[in-house]
Amino acid sequence: MKTVLFAGAEAMPFAATGGLGDVLGSLPAALSATGEADVRVVLPLYESVPEGYRRKMKQEAVFSVRLSWREQYCGVWSLVQNGVTYYFLDNEYYFRRPSLYGYYDDGERYAYYCMAVLEMMRQLNYYPDILHAHDWQAALTVVYLNCIYHSRPHYGNIRTVFTIHNIEYQGQYDFSILGDVFALGENEHTLMENNGCINLMKAAIECADRVTTVSPRYAEEIRTAEYAHGLEGSLNRNAAKLCGILNGIDYAYYDPANDPAIAHPYTRRAMSGKAKDKAAMQKECGLPVRNDVPLLSVISRLASHKGLDLVEACIDGLVSRNDIQFVILGRGEERFERFFTDLQNRHPDRVRALIAYDRDLSKRVYAAADIFLMPSRTEPCGLSQMIASRYGAIPVVRETGGLYDSIKPYWSDTKGIHGNGFTFANYRAEELAERTEAAVALWRDVPSRRKLLSRIMQTDFSWDTSAGSYLELYRGL
Repeated sequence: MKTVLFAGAEAMPFAATGGLGDVLGSLPAALSATGEADVRVVLPLYESVPEGYRRKMKQEAVFSVRLSWREQYCGVWSLVQNGVTYYFLDNEYYFRRPSLYGYYDDGERYAYYCMAVLEMMRQLNYYPDILHAHDWQAALTVVYLNCIYHSRPHYGNIRTVFTIHNIEYQGQYDFSILGDVFALGENEHTLMENNGCINLMKAAIECADRVTTVSPRYAEEIRTAEYAHGLEGSLNRNAAKLCGILNGIDYAYYDPANDPAIAHPYTRRAMSGKAKDKAAMQKECGLPVRNDVPLLSVISRLASHKGLDLVEACIDGLVSRNDIQFVILGRGEERFERFFTDLQNRHPDRVRALIAYDRDLSKRVYAAADIFLMPSRTEPCGLSQMIASRYGAIPVVRETGGLYDSIKPYWSDTKGIHGNGFTFANYRAEELAERTEAAVALWRDVPSRRKLLSRIMQTDFSWDTSAGSYLELYRGL
């Protein structure tokens, strides 16, 4: 049985801000369930880890971590959840803070974390077959193993996988702190350098035995200057070890038949609960309770690269031309928060802008939605289109990254229907509007709608296929 240690900055349900937390909270359990891997996860013990979990933790070790001239305390606590052992690295100076990220010393915080991961192995006498690091915060685990620990007993047999969840965030720093913060010397200058600065993600790409990203299409896109944010050279140089594996979603957490966050459970074969959830959301939002109009939704960080500028350009026309309702949930750039609030004021009987980040509320919106818009400019994988499909909403997406890999365009012929959503290729508001109106037209055709929804809700977005792909990757190492 392979032993695999996941290193990453967040994991559901302990501490999470987005897709990375969803992946580290569900993929390890899916791998463990195969019986082919002993999977463990290591992350910081943040202030936000709920007290209920803390009470169940067991202390495993206490030791010091040396990082350049610093020597810092580290405590290791463990907790078993869904068959997976989670290790939490305790250091209140670095991690007892209100938020996970966004501090002036994030580079130092995660350098400490990465060094502590390597030191933890020795303290616990636990040396995994595979170290699987995720995103820039964990990139230095791969670098430190390669540059510092590789020649030490037991470390030399560890193989490494580095996963890029979003290449836009790379961990870039000035070279003046190479030794002082990252405990590396001039011998590592070339390894760490990209476009004149330290780049932690680039260094991990160079050091790792395999590099993955979260969808096959994104693995192709990030080899081009348009998507790579300056790392296309490194990725093309290492193309032989790069692959894309599509993420999945946690089918136990996202399950309209057994979701405590929604009032009326439903399944693909018994959909009456969805109509009741739609009515409940309309009532909660103060919209007219109508089952004869399609409810369109967006659940997203409000940012341009999520395609919100396309929605901004066409939504007024869509609402004015069509008998529809529109609900958007999210926080982000002030420009978009203001725009959608103003849109609500212009169309008080048709639009609601829920400027918030709320997981339970998001599940109620998914359950209520008839059509789900996700017109991203870039989308490494995307989970929202999968969740929306699981809850019986028709997705309208742009053909990029994981959206391209997960949602295929709807069409029909004498043999039946094909695809599981509506898609468009070019980043143009006109294409988003046209495909959205096509989805609205299909929704009004009740027999066609029922057939498509049945197909959408049967699409397998569980971790089963992806877990198999990761196990194959590990076996190859």
